[in-house]
Amino acid sequence: MKDIKVLAKGFFLDRNVTEIAKDLLGKIIVSELDGKITTAKIVETEAYDGNVDKACHAFPNKLTPRTAVMFKEGGRSYVYLCYGIHYLLNIVTHEEGDARAVLIRAVEPISGIDIMQERRKVRKQHDLTNGPGKLTKALGISAENNDLSLCSSDTGLWIGSREELSDFKIITTKRVGIDYAEEDALLPWRYYIKDNPYISKK
Repeated sequence: MKDIKVLAKGFFLDRNVTEIAKDLLGKIIVSELDGKITTAKIVETEAYDGNVDKACHAFPNKLTPRTAVMFKEGGRSYVYLCYGIHYLLNIVTHEEGDARAVLIRAVEPISGIDIMQERRKVRKQHDLTNGPGKLTKALGISAENNDLSLCSSDTGLWIGSREELSDFKIITTKRVGIDYAEEDALLPWRYYIKDNPYISKK
């Protein structure tokens, strides 16, 4: 854990949400929940913009009890229940009042793999975290982890980086499962590390 440095809040504030989504690739999610520690590398993301994007929960810049966290200052977690089954983890970006977020679609397990296997009741490591609902269960993330600062190790859930070579190619493509968003479904706002075995969908 000593080699993982917490990302500063500024990382989530100063650039376009699509740039932040790309820059999150290779970063580390650290989960210290229920007395168990797991870590994983982010390998797939999607960007959402409540100002212009019909696929975003906050479009068109709509504040509701559900989306309220998206209007807070960036660097916070937005965790919601999808189809009444899976919790999905998003990271809020930008300044307060500007509803944008990055969905974490897939991660590569680093440590605590036995804990992830127990939580998911899956033995094959390849299947542990290759999807947005799978990764939250593996990391122990639920609605209780909504609206947390991800820029502090005190919250039990945070995003960090390691000093290592990030030699990978980023693939850019359209997002998954948002046909309802009409023309915005075609926006090239999904990013993943080329040839990573944990990608949710090739």
